[in-house]
Amino acid sequence: MLLRFKELYHKVIINALQQEYGYKNKHEMPKVQKIVINMGIGEAVADSKVINYAVNDLTLISGQKPLVINAKKSIATFKLRDGMKIGCKVTLRRDRMYDFLERLVLVALPRIKEFRGLSAKSFDGRGNFTFGIKEQIVFPEINYDKIDTIRGMDITIVTTAKTDKEAKTLLSGFDLPFYN
Repeated sequence: MLLRFKELYHKVIINALQQEYGYKNKHEMPKVQKIVINMGIGEAVADSKVINYAVNDLTLISGQKPLVINAKKSIATFKLRDGMKIGCKVTLRRDRMYDFLERLVLVALPRIKEFRGLSAKSFDGRGNFTFGIKEQIVFPEINYDKIDTIRGMDITIVTTAKTDKEAKTLLSGFDLPFYN
């Protein structure tokens, strides 16, 4: 497995961050810690088999088996009971994280219809970046003929950066397309 983004971080991005922010120690450099992909499946309340399709899609996208999320409390208006399966998530670290980030930037994001970039306002104030994708079919691993329905996902990129500006500089080094 060729990890170009990991190599890019160690050879190019670290030097750029050091020049811009004046870090003295390599351990204080901001880095991508993990990527969390979350799929909330509201249709699972009516049909419990839908969760299996979402788990299969997320497994293909991430290369790792996702954790199925259960409801924490009952909400009668949504016909939701405590313990019901309502979503799935996967946490990617190390090499799988860099592999996913590379596929996301180079393959998936350019395939999104009318894509103008990611909002730079989606940082949380602590250097973490979250955005949503409306269709799972932008990933090449998903076969369009075998999906039951189009569903979206939330992707959170967790960094060790102390500020949003540092995190944006770090993620811009990976060519994440930001606007404003």
